[in-house]
Amino acid sequence: MVTIPESHPRYKSLQKREKIVAGIEAGITSRQGLIAHGRGEAFDYLIGERTLPAALRATEAAAALLLTAEKPVISVNGNVAALVPEKLIALSTLILAPLEVNIFYWTEERVQRIVAHLERLGATNVLGRDAEPRIPGITHARARADTAGIYAADVVFTPLEDGDRCEALIKMGKRVISVDLNPFSRTSRYATVSIVDDVERALDNLIALIRAAKLSTVTTPDFDNQRNLSAVIDEIIERLRVEESGC
Repeated sequence: MVTIPESHPRYKSLQKREKIVAGIEAGITSRQGLIAHGRGEAFDYLIGERTLPAALRATEAAAALLLTAEKPVISVNGNVAALVPEKLIALSTLILAPLEVNIFYWTEERVQRIVAHLERLGATNVLGRDAEPRIPGITHARARADTAGIYAADVVFTPLEDGDRCEALIKMGKRVISVDLNPFSRTSRYATVSIVDDVERALDNLIALIRAAKLSTVTTPDFDNQRNLSAVIDEIIERLRVEESGC
């Protein structure tokens, strides 16, 4: 990875780019993942590279959903495996949920590399190598689902998700938690709970909330995803208005 001085105004953003590049070189992330990451960066600029109040409300709802789930599963694609593997493993340990590798640009070798990468960092329950069942309504590789994982899950945490798979999982009767910086995406609109935030910030907040919670006192808050997405958009508009008035 290129050494970037912490004094650089784009330090955190550039660090994430370097992680994606390193993931490509390690055979974990697809080259197309850079495009998806860049698109997310654009929306992160709009929200001020911070967690919006509406995003935090969604994170609180996600924490409650994961803590009260019977069979939660964490879906892992190439970008999140490169960006936040340790945080995914920490979340997996906290909620006793398996990690399941699920990628769009699928090859057996790449799946094996992601699994090995997660296990090397300490993950002990990683699925996806033997995913044979298919999620109904999807014709591409992300239809694969492990019978012990996503296929049987009641709640699926899907950071950086594909919209069509999110919709298909909802149709299967599952509840889906997404992390997507684009509040207009199909993923955000179809998910049960949409966290419009950077995946690293979202996981930090989610892990902190779950660590602070007690299972016996957890209740699912009154949460309306569409209303919360509208609040995200309102917060973005207000931020832009303030920025414009300060020019």
